[in-house]
Amino acid sequence: MTQQTSTTPSRQTSAKPGFRTSTKATVAQKRAPWMLLAPFLALFVLTFIIPIISALFQSFTTVDRKGLFGEDGVTGRFAGFDNYITALNDTGFVASIGRMLLFGVVQVPVMIIACTILALLLESASARWPGFFRAVYFMPYGVPGVIATILWSFLYVPGLSPIVSMLQAIGLQPDFLGANSVLWSIANIVTWTYTGYNMLIIVAQLKSIPGEVYEAAKVDGANAFQVAWRIQIPLIAPALVLTTVFSIIGTLQLFAEPQILSTVAPAIDSEYTPNYAAYTNAFAFNEYGVASAQAVIIALAAFILSFAFLALTNRPPKDERDNRKRARRDGLEAQRALQTRVSARQVVTTQAAPGLQGPSGLQNGTKGADA
Repeated sequence: MTQQTSTTPSRQTSAKPGFRTSTKATVAQKRAPWMLLAPFLALFVLTFIIPIISALFQSFTTVDRKGLFGEDGVTGRFAGFDNYITALNDTGFVASIGRMLLFGVVQVPVMIIACTILALLLESASARWPGFFRAVYFMPYGVPGVIATILWSFLYVPGLSPIVSMLQAIGLQPDFLGANSVLWSIANIVTWTYTGYNMLIIVAQLKSIPGEVYEAAKVDGANAFQVAWRIQIPLIAPALVLTTVFSIIGTLQLFAEPQILSTVAPAIDSEYTPNYAAYTNAFAFNEYGVASAQAVIIALAAFILSFAFLALTNRPPKDERDNRKRARRDGLEAQRALQTRVSARQVVTTQAAPGLQGPSGLQNGTKGADA
């Protein structure tokens, strides 16, 4: 009889060495993001934050000059809201803001519609050479605004413009630089410059739409117009909102085009746009406090308009708003009913309490106990 002995290997538990994180490594890891962000933050503070703070501070100060040109001394003092009152009492500055509002109401929708149509055409299935045409439409944005305005001014001036000569040959007398038309000549330059840029933003949003969405639309029998109207435009709404906000802000910042065209268009004065008015006060009249106040007013106007547009576009659908109103109304009615019920219960309790505590109540209670 053989005895079998089974040898089981002894299990030895070996502790794994733990990784220790040194204090120096932890500090270095915390500092690394800030070191990488330091160049950007320094430029951001120097070129954005400090100028804003300086403009705000300067808008509440004024300079008193002694002598005709300040040769006897210049002193600065706190002016409160005097610069803002002066800016708002300036009829030319207020008129320039109204002019730019009219400019934005017409030019911004036209440009957004144009860039949306171009983006939809370039991203359609039947588009040919879309890369080439995207580059062609974007090319005007690469031309500096000053150069673009000079080029267009040659197309507006009679005697130099082939467009004016062609229209005069068929009996028309266009006046692109007149008092009633120069604003729309500027709008044409701005639209020509920025349509391609906004188009690329919308194209990028269109490329993020999954292909399965188009395949499902094709299975459902949707044509090209239905795909664009019911699928693509709702899905590119964020890009449309973004480009519209940028356009609203850019409208109030219009400066280079009217300044260059003012050399050939007598209808453009030194306060034709809000930025042009602030520039004139600062560098022509040395009224830096008033110019800073006008710059702050322009920034506030851009913020208010952008915030109002975002609030309008971010509103929930009508059905959802109606449901919220209905739920709020039902909640108020339920709260009123509960308050009425509680009040009625308190009245009943108050009326019943004297009967329970009076002599008759005690006697009734005693008779009931004896029985």
